[in-house]
Amino acid sequence: MVQTRYIYLLRYVLLVSDLILLNGVYYIAYLMTLHLGKSAPAQLHQHFVVVSNLIWLFNSAVWGLYTSYGVRKLERIYRGTFRSFAMHVALFGVYLAIAGNIDFSKVFLSAFYISLFVFFIMSRFAGTVIQYVFLNRLNLAKKIAVMGSNDTAVRISNYFDKHRSVQFYGSVGDDDSIYAQDGDILTETVSENLAQAAANGVMDVYVAVAPERMGDVKSLLSEAEKQCVRLKFIPDFGGAIGSPYTVSYLGGEFPIITLRQEPLEEMGSRFKKRMFDVLFSSLVILFILSWLYPLIALIIKLQSHGPVLFKQLRSGRNDEPFWCYKFRSMTVNRESDKKQATRDDARVTSIGRFLRRTSLDEMPQFFNVFLGNMTVVGPRPHMLKHTEEYKAIIDQYMVRQFLKPGITGWAQVNGFRGETKTSLDMENRVKCDIYYLENWSTMLDVKIIFMTIINVVRGEKNAF
Repeated sequence: MVQTRYIYLLRYVLLVSDLILLNGVYYIAYLMTLHLGKSAPAQLHQHFVVVSNLIWLFNSAVWGLYTSYGVRKLERIYRGTFRSFAMHVALFGVYLAIAGNIDFSKVFLSAFYISLFVFFIMSRFAGTVIQYVFLNRLNLAKKIAVMGSNDTAVRISNYFDKHRSVQFYGSVGDDDSIYAQDGDILTETVSENLAQAAANGVMDVYVAVAPERMGDVKSLLSEAEKQCVRLKFIPDFGGAIGSPYTVSYLGGEFPIITLRQEPLEEMGSRFKKRMFDVLFSSLVILFILSWLYPLIALIIKLQSHGPVLFKQLRSGRNDEPFWCYKFRSMTVNRESDKKQATRDDARVTSIGRFLRRTSLDEMPQFFNVFLGNMTVVGPRPHMLKHTEEYKAIIDQYMVRQFLKPGITGWAQVNGFRGETKTSLDMENRVKCDIYYLENWSTMLDVKIIFMTIINVVRGEKNAF
């Protein structure tokens, strides 16, 4: 990540200006409510404004609005602002209703959020103009150059060329320019290129170098430092390993190359996902399962002998087995741990067919989510027997076990749910699960939840 004063300051300027805007609009909405002759108790102005600020800070933290990553691109700022705004509408509205001030909330909330939306659009537009003037017209962005002509150098050049927070100077030499030609002496052209780049305000030069030749760049480093230019070395593996990869450091000393991007390895991302799971599962348990569980339990008991819940050991995160809960949809049988349900399966009861068709049989898994051995969205958990079978014949099958299993997932909303008749069905499911692992975001989870609800209402051919 390229650190610039602009990005560093923008985080705090954006935070302070947004809070000033939020509170200013809040006060205007309060005055508008009074002007319209509506009830607006003093506590709305004195107490709820604090709640409004706390909710905004919480939302912006959830969506990473004021992080270095969040402010690096204009589209991320706009997206983070919209998400924080939408979440504020929901949470603040719920808070006012719970607080028992619903009488004034309609007028006040309408004035507040319409005004806030308009002012946010204006402030973001003004910010876009300011960024254009400061970075483009006044050339205040940090100047960066690249050295090298290999694939890595080309990729990093394309990256900086699209990066608005820095000014890309261009290339200052090909692969031959990186290493000394005769002994420890660089060519005159290399020295001239570095001197010219420095004279034009270039501060950093990114050099794509093969790891085994790092010992041959001492002359280049010495020449760059004479010109007061910093060199940043990027390993060029020449296609030896997959791309993209990430490099981190163990103890600040040993470089570690990671070939697979896993957003949920970040502690902050895992914390956000867990908080979402706890909140979502708690709401489902309190407001849905509290009355649905006894109703379904009674019908199951009336139709067949056996327990209400069916529990089965399934493969969890890091391939650790856990007890997965479902409403029992079959008669008690000895094949439940070996054989998947098939279309027109004789073992399925009449209430079981309804539960499976509507996916209500999965509802007890919200207890698994609350307990922490499952998540709302993730790869579906498989029977232990199937895990043993498929990991032997399907490449990268066990990669899906890096994550907690979910009630629904990217594979399920893309049609790969239910019975897996062939290994190709499972391969497609695994591909979807790996895509989810490498591309996780909170918004992807929300998207999958909505797609799941739509599929349940519409009905799925593989739900049997």
